[in-house]
Amino acid sequence: MARRERCSGCKLLLLVPLEARSVRCAVCQAVTNINPTVTSDPRSVGHWDPVRDSIIEPGRTSYPGSGTHGIPYVYVPHQRPPQPRPSLAAVSVHGRKRALLCGVNYNDKSYRLKGSINDVKCMRYLLVEKLGFPNDSILMLTEDEKDPFKLPTKQNIRKALRWLVYGCRAGDSLVFHFSGHGTRQTDYNLDEADGYDEALCPLDHETEGYIIDDEINDTIVRPLPRGATLHAIIDSCYSGTVLDLPFVCRMNKEGFYIWEDQRTRFCYKGTSGGLAFCFSACDDNQTSADTTAFTGNNIRTGAMTFSFIQAVQNEPGLTYGRLLNAMRNALRDAKAGLRLNGPIASLINKVVFGTTIQEPLLSSSEKFDIYSKPFAL
Repeated sequence: MARRERCSGCKLLLLVPLEARSVRCAVCQAVTNINPTVTSDPRSVGHWDPVRDSIIEPGRTSYPGSGTHGIPYVYVPHQRPPQPRPSLAAVSVHGRKRALLCGVNYNDKSYRLKGSINDVKCMRYLLVEKLGFPNDSILMLTEDEKDPFKLPTKQNIRKALRWLVYGCRAGDSLVFHFSGHGTRQTDYNLDEADGYDEALCPLDHETEGYIIDDEINDTIVRPLPRGATLHAIIDSCYSGTVLDLPFVCRMNKEGFYIWEDQRTRFCYKGTSGGLAFCFSACDDNQTSADTTAFTGNNIRTGAMTFSFIQAVQNEPGLTYGRLLNAMRNALRDAKAGLRLNGPIASLINKVVFGTTIQEPLLSSSEKFDIYSKPFAL
């Protein structure tokens, strides 16, 4: 049970527990005293989810090499505060499914991509039309958005990641999809075997810095409670361990695999009892690219994103092992010209470097039998 109270400073409507006697607004920092005799608004009970109607302010954290800005409060109000400081989004949490989809094309840059926004549109279609995700449970951050607080900037992505896991509980299914550039940088806290932190490149990374794997793990992996499941699909370069999960599935071309243990005694990278899985476009030392090879026309998509969607749509009920093999085989077949739906001459050379092709990678918070565990979002 809760009621809505208006902030005494910025007048934002906040959701307040019935027993609360005061509340601090995370937008303007004003403290509002609560009259215990005020009757709660009946519309706030059972209709507005607390994740949508309240704002919280977690502790600020900085990450070496990731820029100078700390993690801000989580945006989640159901309406914007007064300008000039509106909230990021008005996305509700519907049921037990929630997804964050980020596509960054880096328009007007020399390193511009053309398929990232197409990727998230395709992923949204898969989640909504095929896998039962409600429309209002999905938050998209792309350069196509008119709302400046839904652009894939560093601060907006940080806030959105916190939204993704906020209030999650047993039975929840969370999805994080990122399509854009990735990079790596020197590991400052000595928790990486190869000496590098993997990172995502937000739209404004030239001025604000990257979002490194340590921060991503802290934000969406570490808080995951028992019974909740997170799937990340990361279509970027150097993305193999970008969630810093403890176990990496190393698979050969014949499909035989072993789990590589990347745990260290200095830093815990697991969950709080939940399950986290990450499908990455390539290993930490590989690059990936967008391409028109799979669509048969001029529409570009990420090679990894398209192979993931194609496999999930074509084979309902597949296992994690079958999904990973299908993705890898699709890229190998594309390289060999064996695609069933048309010629592959348009496969750009960036996908293939000499004899090395990008190999999608699976990592997990736990070891398991990938050929017996069914894949489900």
